[in-house]
Amino acid sequence: MVGQQRQLQRLRSVILHLFVFGFALIMIYPMAWMLSSSLKDNSEIFINAHQLLPSHFNFNNYINGFKGFAGTSFIVFFKNSLIITLFSVIGTVISSTMVAYGFARIRFRGSRFWFACMMLTMMLPSEVLTIPQYIFFQKIDWINTFLPLIVPSFFGGAFFIFLIIQFLRGIPKELDESATIDGCGRYRIFMQILIPLLVPPIITVSIFKFYWTWDDFFSPLLYLNSPKLATVSLAIKNMSDPTAQTDWGAMFAMSVLSLLPIVAVFIAFQKYIVEGISTTGLKG
Repeated sequence: MVGQQRQLQRLRSVILHLFVFGFALIMIYPMAWMLSSSLKDNSEIFINAHQLLPSHFNFNNYINGFKGFAGTSFIVFFKNSLIITLFSVIGTVISSTMVAYGFARIRFRGSRFWFACMMLTMMLPSEVLTIPQYIFFQKIDWINTFLPLIVPSFFGGAFFIFLIIQFLRGIPKELDESATIDGCGRYRIFMQILIPLLVPPIITVSIFKFYWTWDDFFSPLLYLNSPKLATVSLAIKNMSDPTAQTDWGAMFAMSVLSLLPIVAVFIAFQKYIVEGISTTGLKG
């Protein structure tokens, strides 16, 4: 009887591992296909699309991809994306942390009302704000600059604020009271006591904001008209020309390179993602 139970457990374990392995292959296959296509000749990419291994490796696709388009190197597009992403992450972390501290630790008139208003913005589709925001940025002459893509980040994000609030609610308020007795003001309590404890959610916010900003295509398409200001996602799209012959190999090569920062950030900080989300969900 015990032997049958062990065999049944082993069988379940084998089935589970096979299922996970098969699911992982399905998830990885598009990236593997893109990597393979970046090393194929243009004539082979769609003819032998089912083959992951190229007939011969064509590394010239990466050289041609770095040439960019409209006389602008792809290095410029990477620099543009990096500038927008880094400043957006910095602005989101600073503003969201400060607002979350205000809601979680400071009691003021109408705090519940404003917190409810903030939570309601999470249910508001971003498409509803597109036209009013574009008109506003056009009136202040911010179109075709990085400002519409960076400045809104310095006003926080409802999802990130809520995430940090949940973590703050799990930190005992006795720490604040003890610091107040020792003569600390709100600024010192926030900077010297709470910020070190908020490292996991801050890193989680930074990672998610990095992902969403780096991958963003619609906003740069809407606000950036000059090819020299294009981001990586917009530049890859512009490499596809329906009126002429598209260099698909170079396009796939730059698509592969555009994933490297995301993969690097995930590998470096994946433990903080799990820690930040799990602790935020358990506390509060």
